[in-house]
Amino acid sequence: MIDENETPGDASYRVTADELRQFIERFERLEMEKKDIADQQKEVMAEAKSRGYDTKVMRKVIALRKREPDDIAEEEAVLEMYKSALGMG
Repeated sequence: MIDENETPGDASYRVTADELRQFIERFERLEMEKKDIADQQKEVMAEAKSRGYDTKVMRKVIALRKREPDDIAEEEAVLEMYKSALGMG
């Protein structure tokens, strides 16, 4: 209910403030979910490490799985060329 002493701008401000509050609260909930997911990921890596897996290498494999095969092949070819030029391979 709008108070007769309010101007139309006051009512729109209240709606805007409510909407803004909703956006902020949604964002904060997502931040909490993101933290929970990060904690779960840490637990997975801790479990893998306790079973003897190299988590550093696992993270590299995970990163590779996100990339296109052609990009990976090109990067590996350049890496081999550089290593060869330096007498490393």
